[in-house]
Amino acid sequence: MKLNELRDCEGATKNRKRIGRGIGSGTGKTGGRGVKGQKSRSGVSLNGFEGGQMPIYRRLPKRGFKNFFSKIYNEVSLGRIQLAVDTGKLNIEKPVDMIALKEAGIIRREKDGVRLLSDGDLKAKITFHVSGASQAARVKVEKVGGQVISPEVVG
Repeated sequence: MKLNELRDCEGATKNRKRIGRGIGSGTGKTGGRGVKGQKSRSGVSLNGFEGGQMPIYRRLPKRGFKNFFSKIYNEVSLGRIQLAVDTGKLNIEKPVDMIALKEAGIIRREKDGVRLLSDGDLKAKITFHVSGASQAARVKVEKVGGQVISPEVVG
């Protein structure tokens, strides 16, 4: 057998249905759409229409809302920061902020801010400029001589 002799198995492929190609085809004239009516016309799609029955999107209750003022933070653990310091990706001579974390590859895309979490151990003395930090993370950073600087939350 040669490559040019390869064929699909019997019944593996079907010819497409050619609509509106004469009476003998079985789908000529009206093309399988029936006679007259809204659905026989072109450009009609009746999504959500259930034939006069109350549609499901009206039967179910409205629920919830989207808070447009909510903030989504990049959550970064101290263990990941220490790993970046150990591998030389993060420069600890300068204050560590969102831009430095992005350049080091610790966060992928910038969101509304960075929040430090206490997972893992921190050995390096680092100054953080972040949106927030957990209480345990603050304690761990200050224990090794670093500091966490975050904006004052008013409200």
